[in-house]
Amino acid sequence: MSLKRSDKTTNGNGAASGDASGEPKYRDNVEINAKIDAYIQSNPKELAYIQGLPRERLERMLVLQQVNKLDRRERIRAGVMKQLEANPELKEAYKKLVKNLPAEQQERAMMSIASRTLRTITPRQQQSKGARV
Repeated sequence: MSLKRSDKTTNGNGAASGDASGEPKYRDNVEINAKIDAYIQSNPKELAYIQGLPRERLERMLVLQQVNKLDRRERIRAGVMKQLEANPELKEAYKKLVKNLPAEQQERAMMSIASRTLRTITPRQQQSKGARV
């Protein structure tokens, strides 16, 4: 089941609006549900382990995943900035691409374009190692 809310508006007390019972509505993605069901069927012991965990532990595991995702995003951003600082011409070219955007969006857009471009033209280290015969 997908955990994203279908309605992101909030009612007066800050809770997400849902049906009359006060429960928030969540989107249901059939493809994601199928992937989850297939994983559960192929890993029943892991599902039993997860079901046996206390709620607080599950919540902390989910928060840790989010923290790791943010850390990864920040490391990638720092790496892209390092490469842009090392190549002022490239940085200037990206600035020209985003010059018509509002000032608060320019750096974010420049980082997005630069990271995509660098990811495309720079081979990943894992891919470059490959199997040797």
